[in-house]
Order: sequence, then structure tokens, then C-alpha cells
Amino acid sequence: MRLTREDDLVDWLRRAAPGGDRLGDDAAFLPAAGELAISVDQQIEGIHFPAGLDPAWLARRLLEVCLSDLAACGARARWALLALAAPPDWHHRRFLRALGDACRRRRVELVGGDTASAERVGLALTVLGEPVGARFVERSTARPGDRLWLGGTLGAARVGRHLVGLGARPEGRKLRLPGDFRRPERVARAARRAVRAHLAPRAQLELGEWLGRRRLAAAIDVSDGFALDLARLCRASGVGAVVEPEVLPRDPAVTLLADRCDLEPLDAALSGGEDYVLLFALPRSARPPAVLACRAVGRCTEEGELLLAGDRGELHPAGWSHLG
Repeated sequence: MRLTREDDLVDWLRRAAPGGDRLGDDAAFLPAAGELAISVDQQIEGIHFPAGLDPAWLARRLLEVCLSDLAACGARARWALLALAAPPDWHHRRFLRALGDACRRRRVELVGGDTASAERVGLALTVLGEPVGARFVERSTARPGDRLWLGGTLGAARVGRHLVGLGARPEGRKLRLPGDFRRPERVARAARRAVRAHLAPRAQLELGEWLGRRRLAAAIDVSDGFALDLARLCRASGVGAVVEPEVLPRDPAVTLLADRCDLEPLDAALSGGEDYVLLFALPRSARPPAVLACRAVGRCTEEGELLLAGDRGELHPAGWSHLG
């Protein structure tokens, strides 16, 4: 019996997606034995990505953005639910095939969701995870004297967002760059790196699991800007912070391309956003494994201010505002 196109899509997805055998009922039935961490994120055409972007890139980006939240909680992702709204002629199967492949690589089961017709693409993914240690990592457990660490570099995604605004686009697995960024080759390499940082972030799951096994740790993922997300962590913990700007790990693409993009390198690093690296606080006696390539960037203080070291004044919590 042939039902609707949505039924056809769900039937196909049951065969194609990891965890697809759970699809088809009004709800998913999950074998959770304890606490769960649950997070949801949206990607909306015209706000988070330009019209016409390859659905396969969108799928991978959506999953990694959501997994970054779980990494910040020290959680291991287990399940995902998708809400998908798109025009009827959109490439639904290309998107879902890529999302299924990405979930399989990350050992996540896609267990449910909803579809709707819309004039432009809107995507929302809910992810659920379990603790890897005795508890989840929270923002509220940093203490005065803790050292602040970053799990990766800052600013490249801000440059990449600028380049996408100028017309940079993926073509298959390659990237088409604006003409001013195709030569010389070192500029082109930096531009491709920046665009990938924006369109293809990578959640720091290994670092998140390491933090989840620590007795004392506080963490947040840098999604809206280092300065703004640091302010959120400090406010939740009731502490202040002193940051050493000269040791902030800026991506080389920022330094090389900032002038061409009319960006100030330090501003791009501090408030650019969408870096999806982990910012975390640990006791001074603790240090992440060298293989995780983290860098100490400051310390927590008793005073509730955010300051730049060396009498450089206040660190303003600037960053991305979802409500404009």
C-alpha cells in the first residue's frame, strides 16, 4: 500500500539510518538506565547558512554543532531526533544520507523526528547522551585559582563566515573561493581552512570525555564567542577571570586573512564565535594530556570581573546574539 511521500521517506530512512529500526512509532523507546544530557540546536537558512548550500554539508554541520554541547557536559552521545522543514523539492535524501553517515561515524543512533514543508530550510536536532564519569560537567563548578584552558584555536570560523558571505561555497568535497582569495597558494590554503572551520566544525568529543572523568572541572563550548562564553561560565560559577591575550591560540588563517577580510585579528578571536572548541577550568594541579593540544589562557579569580592581563582593562563579553 502506498501512503504519502513522508511515509516513503521514513521507510527509506528506517533502512538507511543508524538506529532506523526504532523509527516509525509515535515516540522512540530508549534503554536509559540513569541520567541523560539533552541538547537541541537549530540551523535556519538565511541565518545560519546561505540558501543553496549542499545538504550533505548541512547535515554534518548540524550534528557536530549539537555534539559540541554534549562534549562540554562530559557526555557520550547516544541518540538523536531530527525536525526537518524544507521545500518539497529539496534534496531530503541527500541530507538524510549524509546525516546517517555522520551519526554512524560518531556512534549516534537517529531514533526519531518530524518533517514539514516550508518555504526555506529549517533544521533542529536534539541529541541525548550519557555521562562517561560519575557526573556531568557543568559551568557552575569553577573556583578562584583554577586555570582556564582552551581545547583549540579561535577566529578561523569568523573569517570563514566572512568568506561564505563573499560567495565561498563547497562543490562536492572541494571549496570554491572568491577570486581575491585564490592566489597566492598560501592565501588559498588559509581561506579553505577558514571556510571549513565555519561550515565543517568538529566537536571535541575526546576532550569532553576526558573532562567527564575528572573529579573537578567546569566547561562550556565556544559557540557564541570566547569572551561571551567565558562570561557565561564565570557568571554560573560566581567567579571572575584574567585572560592573557598574547597566549590565546589564534588560528593562522586569522592572522593571514584578517586584513583582506577587514577584521581585527584579536576581535575575531575574542568575539567571532562558532569555534566549537571547549573552554574549561581545572584546578592548578591538573593538566590535560599533551595529545589533546590544549592551551592555558588565564585563571579564575574571586572578583567577578573579566580582565585582560597586563593592565589592559576589561574584557567586554561580546559575541553572537541569537535574538539580534
